[in-house]
Amino acid sequence: MSAVELPTQLNIDERFLGARIAEGQGDREALRLDTGSLTYGEVDDLVRRYGNAFRSLGVLPEQRVLVALRDGADYVGALFGILRIGAVAVMVNPDLPLEQMRSMVERSRAASAVVHADRVGLMEEAVAAAGWPTRLLVAGGEAEGHPALGDLDTSGPCERFPTHRDDPAIWLFSGGTTGLPKAVPQTHRSFANTTALYTAAVGYRPDDVTMAVPKLYFGYATGANLFFPFSVGATSVLFPERPTPDVLCDKIERHRPTILVHVPSAINQMLGHPKADTADLSSLRFVTSAGEALPESLYHAWKDRFGVEILDGLGTAEMWHIFVTNVPGDVRPGTLGKPVPGFDVRVRDDEGNDLPDGEVGRLWVRGDSRGLGYWQDLDATAEAFRGEWVVTGDLVSRDPDGYFVHRGRADDAVKVKGKWFRPQELESCLLEHPSVAEAAAVPIEDEAGLLRPVAFVVAKEDVTEAELKQFVLERLEPYKHPRRVVFVDSMPLTHLGKIDRGALRRLV
Repeated sequence: MSAVELPTQLNIDERFLGARIAEGQGDREALRLDTGSLTYGEVDDLVRRYGNAFRSLGVLPEQRVLVALRDGADYVGALFGILRIGAVAVMVNPDLPLEQMRSMVERSRAASAVVHADRVGLMEEAVAAAGWPTRLLVAGGEAEGHPALGDLDTSGPCERFPTHRDDPAIWLFSGGTTGLPKAVPQTHRSFANTTALYTAAVGYRPDDVTMAVPKLYFGYATGANLFFPFSVGATSVLFPERPTPDVLCDKIERHRPTILVHVPSAINQMLGHPKADTADLSSLRFVTSAGEALPESLYHAWKDRFGVEILDGLGTAEMWHIFVTNVPGDVRPGTLGKPVPGFDVRVRDDEGNDLPDGEVGRLWVRGDSRGLGYWQDLDATAEAFRGEWVVTGDLVSRDPDGYFVHRGRADDAVKVKGKWFRPQELESCLLEHPSVAEAAAVPIEDEAGLLRPVAFVVAKEDVTEAELKQFVLERLEPYKHPRRVVFVDSMPLTHLGKIDRGALRRLV
């Protein structure tokens, strides 16, 4: 394991943006939008204005600023502007309902929040309910009683605050599928470290054009579709719309990305969409996938249809981004690939002992992208952050060649009829059925109080519960057979776009 050499004084605004200006790349295309493009110099100017705006609102170094924006130039300007003045960005889904937004304001105690004009009313309610004096800055329009960027004096330079490499930079939120997500403050060191290691591992280039399915508030996209391309002088495509298959096909053909940042559920949706037969994806060098395990069958269906490799990998909010991945030219379908050089990854039992190849255990990881723990949760921090190591909630095994295989989440694994049941196995099996578009499985207590698997399915075409049960019974051990199959129109999702298993349990 080798660390990236980083200076003690480090601000990632300077590392990912300022450095490009210093290199004379101010005229290179940084952002590609439906409305046009922004150069690195134009982005830098927007960042300067946002930094001055936050300072005029009284934001001080180390104070937190809530970023509740849809993807676009304002998001980039606000995020880097916060970092430039030494404040801390708290990135949240801009479309959170009131109660969840209130929780974000309450927990972060944000000094300011930047929000789109059409969401000001909800944010006002969230701030009032939280009882914290958060000052709003409006983007994309005007709102009575709150300033927009053009209403403030943003002239003059915006000097970069001399942050320490271990100062907090951005709050990320755990992607757990149940309960309230945990807040993980991540440092400037973390973002600089992973960016250097991952871009080298998969081969980001200055001529790349990146585009993402997940939005920028998701740490996976913050890296893959903003920090990573900016670190090499490449171009990021941003759009505010929900990434439906229609939208994705149109954006790919319009903007011609070379790297598509994807997630398994959206991959599956694209494959089942009518435009998949005619979509031109020839510009792509590779596709990345993370957030959920990518079934081997889904990899092959995509590769056969479009001829483009998917680089499946795994990362966590606790380590910010992907630290195990497949790489171009070395993809083993059905696996997460190998550790990114610079990270140490192990499979261990509950006592912390290394397990032999083939056995399933907890994934442990160490490296210089380790977060500062969970905000206001010392108990959970003590459980997950153990010395140099982060103990993740992921169950994995390693094959004899060093490739890691995802075996589900530890908090989802339960004993059914005395044997360990991992929902991912049932889900992967159901996805092999031609009539199944999406599948999720959760253990639910039956009338006797015993846990039994229940499957939830979004169907592509008519199929019966009996047919799906028989399909599974022919392929998996009997105890993995779903007690029920519940058909749903769509899967409930968490704030990060993952399947909300807690919501599924409440359906039965």
